[in-house]
Amino acid sequence: MTRALVIFIMMIGMNSVSYVQDDITGMWYNQEKDAKIKIYAASGKYFGSIQWLKTPIDPETGKPKLDKHNPDDALKTRPVMGLLILKYLTWDADDQNWSGGIVYDPKSGNNYSLTCTLQDKNTMELRGYLGFSLFGRTDIWTRDTETQ
Repeated sequence: MTRALVIFIMMIGMNSVSYVQDDITGMWYNQEKDAKIKIYAASGKYFGSIQWLKTPIDPETGKPKLDKHNPDDALKTRPVMGLLILKYLTWDADDQNWSGGIVYDPKSGNNYSLTCTLQDKNTMELRGYLGFSLFGRTDIWTRDTETQ
């Protein structure tokens, strides 16, 4: 009886997925696959910046894309390439996710609260929201396994 119980507990443990805080680091494609974002750790928090754009040149100007939708006029001239769009995520071991962060959407110029959860080691769910996570949008990002 005791041996069967130990085997049962071991089988349950093998089927449950447990992530560690650094599993989020690396290069990720956004949902539209028109950008790659590098997620990295610094000072116990996680950040992400745009490292690649499918279309890096603005077709209207013929120059590199700028953060033209930013509500702050002083920031509208900064390049989208290299832009820091994920900030301040922290690992929550109890909930098995990264939370407390902010995501900036350069396509709209808006900031949103952010929670990230890995669905598997190469698929991440990002929930951006204003106020309550009930009122928001979920995107699915995929890991760029070629540049890891």
